[in-house]
Amino acid sequence: MSDHDTPSRPVPTMRDIAAAAAVSQSTVSRVLSGVPTAVPIAPQTRQRVLQTARELGYRPNPLARGLRGAATNLIGAVVRDFSDPFFAGAIEALVVESMGHGYNVVLGHAPGRTGKGAVSLTTVLETRHTDAVVLLGAMQEHPKLLTELRSSVVPVVALWPGIGPHDFPTVDADDRAGIRAGLSHLESLGHRRIAFVNAELPGNYRVRVEAYADFMRERFGAVPPGYVEQCPNTLAGGDAALRRLLAHPEPPTAVATSTDLVAVGVLHAAHSLGATVPDRLSVVGFDDILIAAHTVPALTTLRMPIAEIVGHAVAQAVGLTREPAGSPRRTGHKVFAPALVVRDSTAPLMATTPGV
Repeated sequence: MSDHDTPSRPVPTMRDIAAAAAVSQSTVSRVLSGVPTAVPIAPQTRQRVLQTARELGYRPNPLARGLRGAATNLIGAVVRDFSDPFFAGAIEALVVESMGHGYNVVLGHAPGRTGKGAVSLTTVLETRHTDAVVLLGAMQEHPKLLTELRSSVVPVVALWPGIGPHDFPTVDADDRAGIRAGLSHLESLGHRRIAFVNAELPGNYRVRVEAYADFMRERFGAVPPGYVEQCPNTLAGGDAALRRLLAHPEPPTAVATSTDLVAVGVLHAAHSLGATVPDRLSVVGFDDILIAAHTVPALTTLRMPIAEIVGHAVAQAVGLTREPAGSPRRTGHKVFAPALVVRDSTAPLMATTPGV
């Protein structure tokens, strides 16, 4: 029998621990929850329960209804992608904001589909009990995780949730307004041949590229053929996308991108091909990640209002923890507008630009 055919080990329950430790199930619950009790539990009994739980490999559900008792002053942050530089800034803001409310943050990772089975909240947050959960990024690829969160009593707030449905209070950016601001900036500089590099994001998120297409149709009648490039959300993806665009019979004079990560790849390819930025090619990113101000040339981009988004989300999560148990679950959707940050990667269209 291969490893893949080995039957999974049954998940131990509190009832199993109670039977093995020869105590009541209520005693097991009180020991494992850590909630103060009116009737003290003998140290020997407490130790026996804990030892039995370890031996059986018990992993409590962070959202179990019976475990919601004394506050932990912990916020569980479930992050879609640790490798994305954008989320590094979001996590930092979340930690700072949470500490300002007297909370610490427990990080959990929910990466993209790996083919290794459904991701559960217990897997993501291990055995830590939290007063609230904040989701960072779209989680549609993890239906089991979302199902567990929907049925929990622990409040959940979602940041940058992607396309719906929005089952929790959500906080997001107005991506359409941001894209239009970047394109309007390029148009004001005289650019008409504006291409778009769209990074592949979870849940087939296409709001930004659709905003580009709408803008181009409104202002110039149509999207020029071949002017939309789809690529992985990586430096290499942006690099390869620009090489394809510049091989076009009528190459663009400006490129807008859906993330700063691919925009940096675009800058690298432009340098390699001798398409000097911004003299021959203007480039606009989206997010304003930390390195955007330090590329060569410094990247014009749309600044994601991370501080405002995270601040609103944490305040909402903390407020929900103080509501009485059994209160109706809220939803709601709060949106913040990105701001255009003009740096050195954009400039007026020059009459000497090839092909103009």
